[in-house]
Amino acid sequence: MTVTPASLDRRLGLGDAVFIGLGSMIGAGVFAAYGPAARAAGTGLLVGLAVAAVVAYCNATASAQLAAAYPRAGGTYLYGREVLSHWWGYLAGWGFMVGKTASCAAMALTFAAYVAPDGWLRPVAAAVVVVLTLVNCAGITRTALLTRVLVSLVLGALVVAAVACFRGGSSSGLEGWASPTHGLYGVLQSAGLLFFAFAGYARIATLGEEVRDPARVIPRAIVLALAGAVVVYAVVAVAVLSVLGGAGTAASSAPVADAVRATSADWVVAVVRVGAALASAGALLALVAGLGRTGLAMARESDLPRWLDAVHPRYHVPHRAELTVAAIVVVLVLTTDLRGAIGFSSFGVLLYYFVANASAYRQPTTARRFPRWLQLLGGTGCLVLVATLPWQSIIAGVLVFAVGIVIRLIRLRAVS
Repeated sequence: MTVTPASLDRRLGLGDAVFIGLGSMIGAGVFAAYGPAARAAGTGLLVGLAVAAVVAYCNATASAQLAAAYPRAGGTYLYGREVLSHWWGYLAGWGFMVGKTASCAAMALTFAAYVAPDGWLRPVAAAVVVVLTLVNCAGITRTALLTRVLVSLVLGALVVAAVACFRGGSSSGLEGWASPTHGLYGVLQSAGLLFFAFAGYARIATLGEEVRDPARVIPRAIVLALAGAVVVYAVVAVAVLSVLGGAGTAASSAPVADAVRATSADWVVAVVRVGAALASAGALLALVAGLGRTGLAMARESDLPRWLDAVHPRYHVPHRAELTVAAIVVVLVLTTDLRGAIGFSSFGVLLYYFVANASAYRQPTTARRFPRWLQLLGGTGCLVLVATLPWQSIIAGVLVFAVGIVIRLIRLRAVS
């Protein structure tokens, strides 16, 4: 296959795409997201997890349908432009780039928190960003291979943790799920926070220009990856709650580690800590890859500097976009602490998927793979979950989108 200088190369199969999706979803969220969710809903987070899974499924089917019709880099940024309008595509892309860049910094700092000696948190976080970016720049097949290794090790650590919790836990810790701490509002807020963990299947769509037989592979990979992640999150949630209960989970900043510590030997806790570090690294690896492809797509349309519209002639990756993202993330980890950015990232991601659902709803019958009611349910779910996020996250998200609108208006005025 002849590859033009500005094109990416189709090298990923179904297994590669599924693992990249899993690596994006089974990241640090599985070790940390239960705490904020439990503070919102107690053991009712199990209901919130189910709500998040339903909304995520609707969004996944929308993304799968769109990716089959538009198998190019960019994800919802591309779909919004093609189906709705340039503005809708831009807003989706802007929210993704800003929110996920913050997530990259959070993942790097989380990795360093588990492995760095005292006083070395920020240097180690910066170093892991550089190393994983270089892996991405060496080609998408290297990214896929490392993701397979990391996901396999993380799943092994989670199996050890779940077995330890089930052996030492009690069904009494699960009581109260039908009477959540803050009622329906709390359940929906926990769903919005947990949705952050499921959003990684978008990475498969953003890699649409590098998947073989994309019309067949991408829809299957998205649904398979999401199904696997839902099972993992549900099993681990039940295991943690069986030990800590709703109150204990809400009070913990590292619920999985604390649950294991309460029931097992120190070596099991060490396994969980290693698993959490590797999960953070896997999520960071996939995030940088997704940001690079979205950045490339936005640069192609001049929504980001055209200088970023470059594909390496040998490795066929958007090297300038990935290196630029890495440089920004390094600056962030050296100057700020974004480990509490789950709510803010959820705001951007939920609006991103609202655009995906709206785009899929507008597709013609010839491109339709799933019924329109799924997109209606998904779009409505995204808006409801956005409205129930913590108010600080909503304000931060609105401000970020306002800045993005101003930047694009200035650019459009400059070229008119």
